[in-house]
Amino acid sequence: MEKAIAVFGGGCFWCTEAVFNMLRGVISVAPGYAGGTVAHPTYEQVSSGTTGHAEVIRFEYDPAVISYDDLLNVFFATHDPTTVNRQGNDEGPQYRSVIFYSDDAQRQAAEAFIAKLNETKDGGRIVTTVEPLKEFWPAEDYHLKYYEHHKDEPYCQLVINPKLAKVQEKFSSLLK
Repeated sequence: MEKAIAVFGGGCFWCTEAVFNMLRGVISVAPGYAGGTVAHPTYEQVSSGTTGHAEVIRFEYDPAVISYDDLLNVFFATHDPTTVNRQGNDEGPQYRSVIFYSDDAQRQAAEAFIAKLNETKDGGRIVTTVEPLKEFWPAEDYHLKYYEHHKDEPYCQLVINPKLAKVQEKFSSLLK
């Protein structure tokens, strides 16, 4: 099995992790932090909005099973890439829409995907940034598989469940 790595930030990493865990070809998903200046940041530090980090997921996937373009398609369909530093009620630079690329092919694919969306999108312009991945810092263990362990909590019911329903409806061919 071939493995590739992608790092996306689309608001709260609990949401993004739950979405990408549903996809076939995705081997593992880890919530964490990237894009900031603080080494080994904590959730409390990142939540302050002063570290420069975004909440992200780092995931391994098999490109023979799911393409990077398919991953981008799901990413852009499951958050609002037209709002700066905000996803729903979650506000601050830690919730920005960002793609961290690990090689030039990912950078080019992400930039081309965004350009295509900007040409065809009826709503606002895409504000998602495309940045080189310098460092990924894993989040604390209690964030791992948060949705799976807290499905009955109001945040999961009100915010995550609608995203998962959208993935099930729109991307059924990509599900595990």
